[in-house]
Amino acid sequence: MLAQILDKAKQQLEVNLPFVLYRKPNSTMVHAGYQSTSTVFNVNSFDEKGFVFAPFNSDSPIVLLKFDEFLEETYESVAVDSELEIDYPSSTEGKEMHIELVKKAISKIENTNFKKVVVSRKIELNCTKNPFLLFSSLLQKYASAFCYLWYHPKVGMWLGATPEILLKLENKRLTTMSLAGTKSYEKDKEVIWGTKELVEQNLVTEYITNALENKVDKLLYSKVESIRAGNLWHLRTKLTADIKDESLKSILQVLHPTPAVCGMPKEETKSFILEEENYKRAYYTGYLGELNFKQENLRTTRRKNTENNAYKSLKTVSELYVNLRCMQLKDAKAIIYVGGGITKDSDPEKEWKETVNKSKTMLFILNTV
Repeated sequence: MLAQILDKAKQQLEVNLPFVLYRKPNSTMVHAGYQSTSTVFNVNSFDEKGFVFAPFNSDSPIVLLKFDEFLEETYESVAVDSELEIDYPSSTEGKEMHIELVKKAISKIENTNFKKVVVSRKIELNCTKNPFLLFSSLLQKYASAFCYLWYHPKVGMWLGATPEILLKLENKRLTTMSLAGTKSYEKDKEVIWGTKELVEQNLVTEYITNALENKVDKLLYSKVESIRAGNLWHLRTKLTADIKDESLKSILQVLHPTPAVCGMPKEETKSFILEEENYKRAYYTGYLGELNFKQENLRTTRRKNTENNAYKSLKTVSELYVNLRCMQLKDAKAIIYVGGGITKDSDPEKEWKETVNKSKTMLFILNTV
């Protein structure tokens, strides 16, 4: 399975050259891009082409892998999203600190113009496991997620299985989503949402709508739906629109970071996160994916009895995902990143438990490889 792609990536790693392996949701096609130098390229105009890896802090540089070789291989999928029935013993390390951070966030909401703020933490574990085995396990365990393994010798190694797309832009057609609210998956039980989760999800939808208001036409919404990601449920609303004469850069500037990973109002909550969280998020809650890829579009004239009634056109596609359910592999350690949205209805103990549940996505991989 994936022999050519994995062998090439192992060769890149041995000589400290960048690569990325990734698979889109509900697909059995793995894409692989390899860069032939260790140069760190950055995104500036968003007219560049390559694979983007952007940090949470939108004021920091965005890394771009420029592919000198690109491969694709299919693999045999043997499972759907895993139920994660194993109950891993959860460490209470950092619990007191995280609960205090949640209380600070609630106080901010009660005493300022904050409507929501997302706070997070990291979990460090000893890990010497093969990253390619971890990636292969992600493919099998999380069929509906965007799964990836990303490496640059001057930046680091990250992998993850994120359920959230930031945006997809096909020529001028924009697709995005608001994803918020979290409940644990319980087998054979219907998920029941409370006020806190419904309000949180509505805030994200409201923010995206307002941010795009003067930049798009024909903005359409789906109904709010429950979607499952591993051992978790989330609330999701899909949004589609036609962008006006806006650049991709201007769209990303208003969308990232969204209230799903930052808060409302954006700049104030972002400052709170950068000042009050006890670590740097780096690329956790940033975004990653394809920038300005060319795709062939096959169209037909639908006329009967005509030969060669199909013709091809090229479209430019950017498809970017929010970097959630992820971990960094560094110095024989796995660093897992987890967080949650805080509103006026949040309970600090429940918010701690939510981060514990979210950590199981990556813990499951580490414990089963």
